[in-house]
Amino acid sequence: MSPWAVLRTRRPAEGIRLKTWQELRMMREAGRIVAEVLEAMRALVQPGVTTAELDRWAEDYVRRRGGIPAFKGYPSMKDEGGPPYPATLCTSVNHVLVHGIPGPYRLREGDLISIDVGVNFRGYFADGAITLPVGEISPKARRLIEVTQAALWAAIAQARAGRRLGDIQWAIQHTVESRGFQVAREFVSHGVGRALHEAPSFVNRGRPGRGLPLRPGMTMAIEPMVIMGDWRTRILEDGWTVVTLDGSLTAHFEHTVAITEGDPIILTALEDDPRLAS
Repeated sequence: MSPWAVLRTRRPAEGIRLKTWQELRMMREAGRIVAEVLEAMRALVQPGVTTAELDRWAEDYVRRRGGIPAFKGYPSMKDEGGPPYPATLCTSVNHVLVHGIPGPYRLREGDLISIDVGVNFRGYFADGAITLPVGEISPKARRLIEVTQAALWAAIAQARAGRRLGDIQWAIQHTVESRGFQVAREFVSHGVGRALHEAPSFVNRGRPGRGLPLRPGMTMAIEPMVIMGDWRTRILEDGWTVVTLDGSLTAHFEHTVAITEGDPIILTALEDDPRLAS
């Protein structure tokens, strides 16, 4: 779940919480549940299924695994007194970029659905997202999915101690824009750990070698949000749902990642990293 762009006004280094290995292990427990929910969605997403049905399944699963849905009840980030987020999942279909609220919509052949889920496990948070095709989709829609996922992997490859935040930002921007798509400019990736949203919050565009130095113990939810057409968006009257202005398709992938002395650890992967077992 991406915080509103207003969070970009915070200084990037302000309040960054470096995690210990024990804290990373707790975040991994939250991340494991996230990974399992998203993997299950691959089979559950089919024509005729409603987004509310997906949400009910996810909430039941998260709670049975000992977690708490991190999004449900989250206070509005748009303005004071806005409605809290009402669901476990964000289910963003087609031209909905992020924060699509589950409801009666029945998935149709050819749709794209981005599913975002966050989990609180004993006070530690993880956040992840995938975009899935509903049945057969167009070649250009499939390309959108592939490029967005490639942008995430390119960014994770830069999430190493000694590099800078701009290296992650540029990896996303270059991967996306060099292939003819647009990065969402009003929503951000973010730190995560003892809260769903921590510092730093950062747009998915930037210059290599610039910005905050990356340090072991930093944890962040890296989430490219990519648009097939014009990058501009608007927020619907529900205070949450973000749609593209021109109605073009979108895709969204996200992993929670820990920066270490060596390779990054993907805390929302299905597979365990052996370093967390030692």
